[in-house]
Amino acid sequence: MKLFKKSYIALIGLSITAFSACSDQIFTEINTDPNNPTTVATTSLLVSGQKQALNAIRSESIHLRGAQLFAQYYAQNIYTDQSRYLIPVDYAGSFWNSAYLSLNTFNEIIKLNSDESTKAIASAGTAGTNANQIAIARILKSYVFHNLTDVFGNIPYESYGNKDADFEALQQAPDILTPKYASQQKIYADILNELDQAADTLYKYQTQRTFGASDIIYKGDNSKWYKFANSLRLRLANRILAKEPAVAKQHIEDALAQGVFTTNSDNAVFKYSTNSPNEAPLFRATVIANRKDFAVSNVIVEALSGRRGPFTHADPRLEKYANPNEAGDYVGQPYGLPLEAGNIFPYNRISLPGSILNAADYAEVLQEYAEVEFLIAEYKNWDQSHYEKGVKASLEKWGITAAAFQDYINSLPSANQETVLTQKYFALYGQGIEGWSELRRTGYPNFIVKKGDLLWSGTVGGTPKTYYFEPEVGNAVPSRLTYPLKEQSTNRSNYQQALSEQGDDIINTKIWWNK
Repeated sequence: MKLFKKSYIALIGLSITAFSACSDQIFTEINTDPNNPTTVATTSLLVSGQKQALNAIRSESIHLRGAQLFAQYYAQNIYTDQSRYLIPVDYAGSFWNSAYLSLNTFNEIIKLNSDESTKAIASAGTAGTNANQIAIARILKSYVFHNLTDVFGNIPYESYGNKDADFEALQQAPDILTPKYASQQKIYADILNELDQAADTLYKYQTQRTFGASDIIYKGDNSKWYKFANSLRLRLANRILAKEPAVAKQHIEDALAQGVFTTNSDNAVFKYSTNSPNEAPLFRATVIANRKDFAVSNVIVEALSGRRGPFTHADPRLEKYANPNEAGDYVGQPYGLPLEAGNIFPYNRISLPGSILNAADYAEVLQEYAEVEFLIAEYKNWDQSHYEKGVKASLEKWGITAAAFQDYINSLPSANQETVLTQKYFALYGQGIEGWSELRRTGYPNFIVKKGDLLWSGTVGGTPKTYYFEPEVGNAVPSRLTYPLKEQSTNRSNYQQALSEQGDDIINTKIWWNK
């Protein structure tokens, strides 16, 4: 499994080429000579790794044609197969390879800051101390591994602080080309500890700066990074609260005590560039590729219009999430139509993703303040105050006007499981894997399209037509993606061991935290 052994020179090449055409000042620190790769700057590795990670997690294969459809934020209006859960096997492989590539890059930062022969060079200039660089790399690794395990379940995993025999991914000296698959239960426990330890380091040195302008996410602000580590810990601990209540509660209470996001200025976002080849993933998949087959689904349009779900007041975020059609109306593409009905709604008659989301320099969200408030509201038994703070944070993030903002807040029904989790679903729009994960974990929103639901009834070419939702694979929202085909041949024994522990390699096999 050679993807776990990326050469030093290859990493340097990636760090140089990733933003070579970008003229924005924030991307100007990548200046290593690829023809003389004696030592690569960790600042260059960081900016490459961050872009690699977000490109992987928000890629067309896993995000646009996977999670955004599974969560029913988007609906296909031409080729509708993925809306009906028919997922090409190469989608999993593309995400897997790209995600592990970014993990290798972050791991290289840790190695350079740990090796006695490179520690001094690694911490030179604006890079910051060895300990702080390692802490930030641990957070980013945790974020990528968290997304990988939420998509597949058991995966090859590596830890900085835990030398568990099952954690064999990314290993070199000696090389491990066929790593074991760690259980998701072990992975979650270790990620929580990694985030805890990284947060402790950055909290201790919160006034210091690390990586300088090469840190696209936080511009080197350690105080932001420790809040992100704690907020991410809050997310993961909440996810396993029903499975590991004692462990989860300890992490939740500790994260809240040390400090989580308290304002939208804390949001962890990676802002892309208007300069090629550094545009945001959705822009590349639609504008550059000249495609209009990802529409906003009727599920989210109707819910935000007050015609589906527990909220009856029009949500001002609709005009941010979607563009009106040529008639000036917001019309969602019916989710999950069969292939023969894919062109009933031409792109000019339906709503495509909003201009904010589809901008070249869109800021992709890793985690935001609104989610933190909803997590706290849930943990505190559907707390009204935190529920309202979560809604306000989401509205403010999207730039809703003061009048529309207050009108909507005044219309909110009281906090309960349905209202809090539905508002969380709204806030996670555009964060496909997380929206899909929460749908799997909670079952909310409970108004998504299900097998047998009426999708559309009308006349096509003079012939009456009625369509119901009939998935191509399975009977419900996918629980996971299948492992890449390459794993079955190059890492077969460990792949089979993973199946013996987790279950069949099919999309309806539930992963550990969802069983």
